[in-house]
Amino acid sequence: CTVLGIPRNTTLSLLDSTGAMVSIDPTMPHNTERVKWYEFELFCVVPSYTFLPTDKEELFQNVLTQVAEQFSRAFKINELKTEVTNRVAMLEKRVERESHSTVSVCVFISPQRRSSLLHHSEFLPREEAASYITYHLSQETVEALRHPTFDVWQWETNEMLSCLEHMYNDLDLVKGFNMNPITLKSWLLCIHDNYQVNPFHNFRHCFCVTQMMYSMICLCSLQEIFTQVDILILMTAAVCHDLQHPGYNNTYQINARTELAVRYNDISPLENHHCAVAFQIFSQPDCNIFSTFDAEAFKQIRQGIITLILATDMARHGEILDSFKHKVDRFDFSDEEHVTCLKMVLIKCCDISNEVRPMEVAEPWVDCLLEEYFMQSDREKAESLPVAPFMDREKVTKPTAQIGFIKFVLIPMFETVMKLFPQIDKVMIQPLRESRDRYEELKQIDDAMREKNKSRCFDWLH
Repeated sequence: CTVLGIPRNTTLSLLDSTGAMVSIDPTMPHNTERVKWYEFELFCVVPSYTFLPTDKEELFQNVLTQVAEQFSRAFKINELKTEVTNRVAMLEKRVERESHSTVSVCVFISPQRRSSLLHHSEFLPREEAASYITYHLSQETVEALRHPTFDVWQWETNEMLSCLEHMYNDLDLVKGFNMNPITLKSWLLCIHDNYQVNPFHNFRHCFCVTQMMYSMICLCSLQEIFTQVDILILMTAAVCHDLQHPGYNNTYQINARTELAVRYNDISPLENHHCAVAFQIFSQPDCNIFSTFDAEAFKQIRQGIITLILATDMARHGEILDSFKHKVDRFDFSDEEHVTCLKMVLIKCCDISNEVRPMEVAEPWVDCLLEEYFMQSDREKAESLPVAPFMDREKVTKPTAQIGFIKFVLIPMFETVMKLFPQIDKVMIQPLRESRDRYEELKQIDDAMREKNKSRCFDWLH
């Protein structure tokens, strides 16, 4: 191109003596003065035409235009490829790290893997350093976090982790106990990794329970009543309370004689496992948020967390609530036994507090719980194990599942707590009553529709 005095991006064609196009090859004979084996010919290709140039300047312009268009298309394609690749990577990461976006989806697990999850789950240590992005929370979010009305569905994993981190900082647990912020991050990430992908008992449930605990601490001014160690125990027990929950409850564990049931002698096998996993995590130096405590203080914290997590076994509900009712009228905040009983009731309230939240936040949790119940009852039927009626997809509906639970479990427990903290009446107990009334109305509608269908069926038969 330099010899010919033409642009370097011009297309050249090598022709033999007959005018046929040939490929350039190092072994081909050279042109001599007497014999011209080859000659160059300049040409440009455009859609549907091949032509020899007559006007060199016009040709160059056409070539440059074509090349520019091709480069433009290539760059646009590359940009699109890059954008698609980035979006796919982002979605893959979200699928990997998120239990669900709006409602958790239980993924298929091979029978062998499912069996190992049901019978025993090993602690999953983190292999990399703390890596999630800490989001700067808006003042609106910071304020909303302090209330039971907080919408737990609109947050992705990194955002929930950042919110948990904020709670520990806001309660002065990080500075107050000289926690390493990097250790706190690593611990939270390891906590996330040890919650399984269940419809209900997943990391979002962990976040939901912990946020409710945080809101109760704020609403009831518990920092003015409890020690900071008590606050640390309450928050940390909430975070850890369902670690490695397999999605099948204690009744299944015991009836199926799983490894957990055998190991813990049928006594709260899941809750004991949650505790064990929690302290396996704390045993990792990069996840030990209690590293600044001496042996005696750590022993106190460990016992406190274990006591609270074991209290979340609903088989002990009547026993714990009765004990609290006997103490509440003469409650003594200086009595360690009284305070421990109150903390047990508080974590129980938070664990089953979904109906305290607004309807649009609470109702999806019912769907998630029923999905998990139905998975268990289907498995129990397949394994010829007893099936609880409230878990049987053929017998239960959302209204029937919720009415009794709200009337006979939630409202009595929260009303008992209200004797110590009257401020929860409007923001917690009133929503429970409204939820009960709404489900009773839905049940009346369901019953009416059922009677109407029965009547139609009777008329058709006769």
